[in-house]
Amino acid sequence: MYYKIGRCCVRCRVVESVGERVEGFAVGDTVVPTFLGQCDSCAGCASAGSNMCSALPFVVGPGMRRDGTTRFRDSQGEPLHDFLAVSSFSQYTVVDVNQVVKVDPAVPPKLACLLGCGAGTGVGAAWRLAKVQPGSSVVIFGLGAVGLSVAQGAKMCGAAKIIGVDLNPDKEELGKKFGVTDFVNPSKLGESPLSQVIIEMTGGGADYCFECIGVASVMTEAFRSAKQGNGKTVILGLEKDGKPISLPSIEFLFGKCVMGSLFGGIKPKTDIPILAKKCMSKELELEKLITHEVGLQEINTAFDLLLQGKSLRCIIWMDKLAA
Repeated sequence: MYYKIGRCCVRCRVVESVGERVEGFAVGDTVVPTFLGQCDSCAGCASAGSNMCSALPFVVGPGMRRDGTTRFRDSQGEPLHDFLAVSSFSQYTVVDVNQVVKVDPAVPPKLACLLGCGAGTGVGAAWRLAKVQPGSSVVIFGLGAVGLSVAQGAKMCGAAKIIGVDLNPDKEELGKKFGVTDFVNPSKLGESPLSQVIIEMTGGGADYCFECIGVASVMTEAFRSAKQGNGKTVILGLEKDGKPISLPSIEFLFGKCVMGSLFGGIKPKTDIPILAKKCMSKELELEKLITHEVGLQEINTAFDLLLQGKSLRCIIWMDKLAA
């Protein structure tokens, strides 16, 4: 049920060989490996309200998810475990058939690879999970690659007001390129609570709030910024310190809700090809996320750019030699 893929750029590959029992794929296919599986036969995959495959459940741990083994060895023959059962920082990898999506070979690899993680997560959160409605108001806390992808998804869905919240003033102009209509820098608000400013800007609270940073206090602020009655808060950020979220319980009585998100609620095999077509038709313009391109030998440079806040998405080409 496994096959080998290689070449191209991170998270967009070309099939090199196919396992004996694998169907629907052939050598030379252009594919996107994903950390989330889709078997299309379990209850989770059949559900319209879930993207969690129960036959190949998502786990953060060593080994292939089907049998817990590894297909990699180091030069001494010791086992090497893959990351999220994908291991995209390598020229070749072995992936379960349920964790790979075939895409049109006309889709540029550096565009297809964006859909396998952050960009797919952001667009999907607005499109599939929150189901942003035309004419609605959206607030995005954090305008990194995921947050900007949420903006693209909200714009695609017809949101009338898309407010970006970020401490970096440079994100104001950048956000406009992705569909952000208004910008708030919390450091410039003085004594005014951020949530109160958002409530005033939206005439009573936002229809949809997306937390894309991973800070518990910001998650609380996002919830407080949502509209009473039916305001949705979607959490995409991972709290790096594991802190609990503190939410005012009385506000739940007024109809607000909080939603968690894994991969933006999209089903990989179903939705990634759809998003790829939308990118090709320019309904989505995710290529603007690509700020740098390097070869595999320069991977540390890519991480440095990320840590320095100079990169949104850096494409790592497997066959590109260092300059």
